[in-house]
Amino acid sequence: MSAPTSASAKTERLLNLVIALLSTRRPLTKSQIRSAVPQYRQTASVESFDRMFERDKDELRDLGIPLQTQVVDAVFEDETGYRIDRREYALPEISLEPDEFAALSLAARAWQRASLAGPAAEALRKLRSSGVELDDTSLVGIEPVVRTTEEAFEPLRRAVVARRAVTFGYRKPGGESTRRHLQPWGLAQWHGRWYVTGFDLDRDDARVFRLGRIDSPVVAEGRPGAYDVPAGHDPSSMVATSQVEPPPTTSATVRVRSGAGHTLRRRASASEELDGDAAGWSLLTVPAGDLDRLADEVAGFGPDALALDPPELREHVVRRLTGARARHTVAGSAS
Repeated sequence: MSAPTSASAKTERLLNLVIALLSTRRPLTKSQIRSAVPQYRQTASVESFDRMFERDKDELRDLGIPLQTQVVDAVFEDETGYRIDRREYALPEISLEPDEFAALSLAARAWQRASLAGPAAEALRKLRSSGVELDDTSLVGIEPVVRTTEEAFEPLRRAVVARRAVTFGYRKPGGESTRRHLQPWGLAQWHGRWYVTGFDLDRDDARVFRLGRIDSPVVAEGRPGAYDVPAGHDPSSMVATSQVEPPPTTSATVRVRSGAGHTLRRRASASEELDGDAAGWSLLTVPAGDLDRLADEVAGFGPDALALDPPELREHVVRRLTGARARHTVAGSAS
């Protein structure tokens, strides 16, 4: 793996600083910030840290991030603290065109794949261990997992931007896979899942499809610009208001390594500690109303979780891990 460039190292440092300043209800002193952000701890002296921190403060303010300076202790007024007000940091409501929304969706997907499990998590641990009260509602939970994004995302994004029809295999919950023909309008994420909206040429009506249920390559058909997206189309609203058939309730069997898979363990209706050749593993029975969601979760634990039953869950997990390996192999060969 190649060493990070100065630009990427700076971006990571600024990101860790923002996470630290967003995660606390009280302003942080410079000494707390230096202790929390790994890149600051690596500076050779306090003077080096001060210079780097001053530059980073200016950088954040230039980016429009509302970095606040407050007195930490009324008795010692020279003790200054820093924090980011989450209310001012939040984006106002915005309206996007379909191609702009597709570009933003791609950026969100790239953000999700970025690893926050290392230095950022370490920063929060440092703050918590030093007695700083963290605001757990201000950040998405940080957990080291394997990212297994849907392979259908990229070809659908290109089709949305080009306004080009596509065809793909689609499997409904508990049903057979059928071939679908779609004029895609937009992409949206809803409750952690990606969906594509568009005009279903087979049903002659607007439809929503979950990307995780597309089980064959997405193939573009026809010429670009062959149709128009309805004026004012909002993919998120269409996904949110679509009538989704509730999946059948069932259960799944998953083997999880000791010390891992805590989200699975909390939901398990039964748990058995294994011995012999399988010592160090637990056998869990977990609810599986949505196999796609469960497959994402199991695959995210990488080698620490094995899907055993039902066979359909195993197939989903294998497909996600195979796709993740292929993407990382391509990325590694390009670096």
